Amino acid sequence: MAVALIVLAAGQGTRMNSDLPKVLHRLGAAPLLAHALAAGIALDPARVVVVAGHGADQVSKAVTKADPAAEVVIQTEQLGTGHAVAQAMPALAGFEGRVLVLYGDTPFIRSETLEAMLESTADITVLGFEAADPGRYGRLVSKGAALERIVEFKDASDEERAITLCNSGVICADAALLSRLVAALSNDNAAGEYYLTDTIALARAEGLTAAVVTCPEAETLGINTRAELATAESLFQARMRAEALDNGVTLTAPDTVFFALGTHIGRDAVIGPNVVFGPGVTIESGAEVMAFCHLEGCHISRGATVGPFARLRPGAELAEDVHVGNFVEIKNSILDEGVKVGHLTYLGDADVGEFTNIGAGTITCNYDGVMKHRTTIGANVFIGSDTMLVAPVTVGAGALTGSGSVITQNVPDSALALGRARQVVKPGLAPKLFEMLRAQKARRMKEGA
Repeated sequence: MAVALIVLAAGQGTRMNSDLPKVLHRLGAAPLLAHALAAGIALDPARVVVVAGHGADQVSKAVTKADPAAEVVIQTEQLGTGHAVAQAMPALAGFEGRVLVLYGDTPFIRSETLEAMLESTADITVLGFEAADPGRYGRLVSKGAALERIVEFKDASDEERAITLCNSGVICADAALLSRLVAALSNDNAAGEYYLTDTIALARAEGLTAAVVTCPEAETLGINTRAELATAESLFQARMRAEALDNGVTLTAPDTVFFALGTHIGRDAVIGPNVVFGPGVTIESGAEVMAFCHLEGCHISRGATVGPFARLRPGAELAEDVHVGNFVEIKNSILDEGVKVGHLTYLGDADVGEFTNIGAGTITCNYDGVMKHRTTIGANVFIGSDTMLVAPVTVGAGALTGSGSVITQNVPDSALALGRARQVVKPGLAPKLFEMLRAQKARRMKEGA
């Protein structure tokens, strides 16, 4: 059966004390909204609709980045969750299948949990959890195996408040049924809002079936404050570290490694202490990342080594057995098999052929103040230390650049390129120069006194 997602992301999140929409605050180097979308997108939905409100332009950009096929609709007034879903339903006109309603500030619900909801045979299914401290959560009121209704805390009786089975807010129902139930909602309640949760009572009044799928309370954690965001970050990192270890990755100091949403590391890879992953990192089996590296938007192949103290930026592609050493930065560059970039180097917008050696202090001068330009270095090239490669420029296969050279023209295959000023030597001048400088220093100190 086809699946559609509605993700509610219209709230301002006033308790975050921020100009940024709540769903755009970052968890694991990605917006909260991206986490909610990732869980749903794993189900291969036919349609995805995100309901935005506060900061809609910013939210729309984040949605497009996470899922270009998703549609954004605007909730101009925040009149409750039921009202938000009602804004999304026209975007699903003609859709035949089941709809999952998710929340952009609830990042930990797993795709496996959502699949369990889709497998329910009830007409409408909600996601619930047993709460250690039910607090102000909505309560799930059931009779035997059947779910009767959901009661918001502010509207609940004392008896209902004693219930520990609580509502996560996530609902699954047939699209046509959900549309009909949402259209029938009333705002006759303490808050004057249209509650999505009231669809359960409406469905039951029609003689339809309602059921609960439960999950661990940790999955349903919603983010409303900076403190909750910090707690969520700790939970996310703990989960990612545990998954990496279970998948055969060596973390020499797990608590010091920080992951991002979508970090992929192969078995038998080794990650040293104090490594930080940004979005979009893939590390193949058998690669090693040493201490104090920062990686983002890059791919590291089998047998490659990175670090310590290296930075890989978006577009960095390292082939097998590449070595990137300390204080090296790689951006939007492709390093073929066996390339060595030992230390103190910047390679930006470059293509480097196999088994080439890049000497210390090398820089690809890729930006002219207006545009970026590429540097192409062939196979088996030796780039001497402190070489400046002024792009656009090509160094042919088997070529050599002298240390301290500034290369502004293409270098043919197997050629030696030197681009530095001729050294001038003045015998005996050093002592005289030092004597003059010391005298100048003494005069300045005396005048200062």
